Amino acid sequence: MTSTAPTPGQAASAGTTDECRHERGHITDSRFHGGRYATTVSRRIFCDVCRVQRWLDVEAALALAEAEVGLIPVKAAEEIASAARLERVSLDGFQEGIKRTGHSLVALLHELQSACEGDAGEYVHRGATTQDIQDTAQTLEMRDVLDEVDAALVRVLRRLVPLARAHRDTLMVGRTHAQPALPTTFGLKVAGWVDELLRHAERLEAMRPRVLVAELFGGVGTMAGFEGRGPELLRCFAGRLGLHAPDTGWHVARDRVAEYLATMAMIPATGARIADEVRTLARPEFGELTEIWEPGSIGSSTMPHKRNALSEACEQAVVLARLARTLAPLGLESMIGEHERDSRGLRLEWVAVADVSHYTLASLAALEQILGAFTVDRGRMADHAGTVAEAICSEALMLALSRRMGKQTAHAVVYEVSQQAQQEGASLRELLGARPDIAGHLGPDELDAVFDPARHLGCSAAMVDAVVAKAGRRLGSTGAGAGVAVGSP
Repeated sequence: MTSTAPTPGQAASAGTTDECRHERGHITDSRFHGGRYATTVSRRIFCDVCRVQRWLDVEAALALAEAEVGLIPVKAAEEIASAARLERVSLDGFQEGIKRTGHSLVALLHELQSACEGDAGEYVHRGATTQDIQDTAQTLEMRDVLDEVDAALVRVLRRLVPLARAHRDTLMVGRTHAQPALPTTFGLKVAGWVDELLRHAERLEAMRPRVLVAELFGGVGTMAGFEGRGPELLRCFAGRLGLHAPDTGWHVARDRVAEYLATMAMIPATGARIADEVRTLARPEFGELTEIWEPGSIGSSTMPHKRNALSEACEQAVVLARLARTLAPLGLESMIGEHERDSRGLRLEWVAVADVSHYTLASLAALEQILGAFTVDRGRMADHAGTVAEAICSEALMLALSRRMGKQTAHAVVYEVSQQAQQEGASLRELLGARPDIAGHLGPDELDAVFDPARHLGCSAAMVDAVVAKAGRRLGSTGAGAGVAVGSP
């Protein structure tokens, strides 16, 4: 059989009316780039064909629920549920019907009606409105995404928790405003990432009963088409789909979707923060993290020495966070609707819900890749801390002197001496020895302790332990466990 698909040279070009029959061109569907912007799972959830089946599933649930409360015959409902399968309807007929009617669901209802035996088709979609079906189906999509995000967060945490535990006491320079500040540990840094991701997991859990609700309220939200049995029908309908039943319709009350979009966008933002930190610490100038290089990985078409895989994955995590955050405001825009129905918000959501879901799941996949692509160089971290030990121990010096001369005076004295040391490139400790007003306050042993960064880690270890324990409880509750080993030198 000869293929009718055009070759690239025959594809539609600017100024022609030819229809390109190649694959779709959205970045998430791209054969070349799609793996960085979406995942296999996210593409399955938001597949066009799968969405049609999801609409049919909702129609089947509606029919069965209506039969359960006595609104339509049981046999009719069973026939509708049997016919509500893709193989029983014509997708081409559905598509042509959309073009003909300009309506996004009526053509599918006609296809479903035609697929039913006897007069069962007359009971299809009884009392419902299009948005009831499509909102409910979109909620099912969001639920599937939340399930996948939960699972991805577990995988990421299972990498991070052992890393925090292993480096609970690994000394490194704590930096503020990109400059050396005080001593800290790599374990505490990682524990901060874990703690933030745990809060995201809590947000996802808390929003499920608010956000994952069915819609079945009819044309203007009164349930008038359900003969007084609306609330009972809604509970039955929602139960069949595994959703919650809201108290009122939400055709124009779009805060639930706005919450979903905002929460989704926050997760890639955290991933980007982690990725940026990894990227920086893995730069040769830092060398505190080291990329695990795989033979055959190529970093540049012109510079054979380049090893960019880790950096590029980190950059992609930032790209996904930037894309995701642009979609959160669309949820707020969608909240501004008129009267009892308004399609403007819905059509924003159709774009935003799918894309933010793609980017969030892709971000978590990138983060999982990143966390498995480096080792920790404890020696380099300790060396850097030793190089700037006098500077990053200035707080400890000030506090030791404050016990003799008061905090404010001690701050002024240490400020003066430490700034002189930086200006002249001199040793802070040597300058202290040249100051009789200071030297008499601290003996050699006391100064040794003051200028040892490892002695000034505060409650770092306790905080790491607390976060690791909390994560262990969380991971244990998912059945995932937290005892996965992470190799780090």
